[in-house]
Amino acid sequence: MSEERDRGQSRQGSSERRSSQNRDRGGDGGRSGGRFSGGRPDRGGRQDRGGRPGGRKKGRRRKEDYFAANNVVPDYKDVETLRRFMTDRAKIRPRRQTGLSAKNQRLLARQIKRARHLALLPFTDEHNRS
Repeated sequence: MSEERDRGQSRQGSSERRSSQNRDRGGDGGRSGGRFSGGRPDRGGRQDRGGRPGGRKKGRRRKEDYFAANNVVPDYKDVETLRRFMTDRAKIRPRRQTGLSAKNQRLLARQIKRARHLALLPFTDEHNRS
């Protein structure tokens, strides 16, 4: 019985020792000087970078959806139209460049892949490289 009490006291003593060691190091268990402690001066927001007020770029207009405007659906047989939405390296252009809706961008990608499989479009620009 007395041994159990001695063990309990020794455990308690070691935890007290640890906490006193932490106090010697800085007191907060190593949490001082962290990410949000304010070590770096504030750099300011977007207004301080010389940008336009309101955050809009001059002359930029939203691109219209080609397929919705012309009331057509992407088709794997219409290779010339599909090429408009590919880079010179035969990659599919992202939606932010094409201006298509999400639905039409998915349909376009599917039709480009179908045309590639049938060898109507290249997978890469390997034939142009020398």
